[in-house]
Amino acid sequence: MKRIVMTGGGTAGHVTPNIALLPTLKKNGYEVYYIGSYNGIEKELVKDCNVKYFGISSGKLRRYFDIKNFTDPFRVIKGYFQAKSLIKKIKPDVVFSKGGFVSVPVVIAAGKKHIPTIIHESDITPGLANKLAIPHASKVCCNFPETLNHLPKDKALLTGSPIREELLFGDAEKGRSICGFDASKPMLMIIGGSTGAKHINDTVRSCLDDLLEKYNIVHLCGKGMKDDSLVKKAGYIQFEYVKDDLKHLFAAADVVISRAGANAICELLALKKPNLLIPLSAAASRGDQILNAKSFKKMGFSSVLEEENLTPDTLKASVDEVFDNRIKYINAMENSPMPNAINTIFSLIEEIS
Repeated sequence: MKRIVMTGGGTAGHVTPNIALLPTLKKNGYEVYYIGSYNGIEKELVKDCNVKYFGISSGKLRRYFDIKNFTDPFRVIKGYFQAKSLIKKIKPDVVFSKGGFVSVPVVIAAGKKHIPTIIHESDITPGLANKLAIPHASKVCCNFPETLNHLPKDKALLTGSPIREELLFGDAEKGRSICGFDASKPMLMIIGGSTGAKHINDTVRSCLDDLLEKYNIVHLCGKGMKDDSLVKKAGYIQFEYVKDDLKHLFAAADVVISRAGANAICELLALKKPNLLIPLSAAASRGDQILNAKSFKKMGFSSVLEEENLTPDTLKASVDEVFDNRIKYINAMENSPMPNAINTIFSLIEEIS
């Protein structure tokens, strides 16, 4: 039985692709171990996946001043020695890293032990954690053709992002039933990520009556972001978060409004869902979502509305444009050259392990 160590954490986007790979790994006889932080989101997300989880000390390397910049390096060093000890104990054949700062000591420790390591970079340009880890990796997978220009040529491979296979098997009728909708109107789905997106939420609600004239709306608004005054609004339903039924909601959706995180948009591509992307602004991020959105727009997969230009009027006009031209977007996604990410990455794991 081959052994694989998976690592990645800090956000759901650094964990869900790992989870998507698990069924294929287990089906092919791999014994899976997961190294994450003590109490990060990754621990919660993988707890039901029947893998052996190990927590290590982790810290964040910030580009801005923070008092924790003086203490976190010591946590990272401690995490490195913990990872080194775990790698020695587990003796994996291969390590797969999805990124996040907890993954850096794991990848470096594996490199020191000459364990082949695969990194997956979701965004167009590598984040700081992956920049630190790439010199110690054997191969680097990526989602976008543009990313190949930012990676070592002898290590880079365009794979796309692994998505959870269960998302592909949703039931549209069940999705509408969950929301209490019928099929008399198209369904608009708004999803702002695991923590929601306040600006998007507020803008949607400010033009809700106009949108409801044409669409039924399911709004995944994020934890603590439901508006109780709208609970009984006909044609509109809010959820803080949806897990098991998400596949059914996606199946029922005719148009999706989403942030432009790499994993989220790769799911939209795999599901062939016409979509409007509203990327997180450069003022609130390193700008990776803006680049992701531009790439998908260039390939014809998405329409893009910059957050700085988000108003009730521009939102309504943009949603209508996507819906009216939905066949064009679906055709572009159906002709995508992106490979099957799970099969491609698993073949790479087999090749180097």
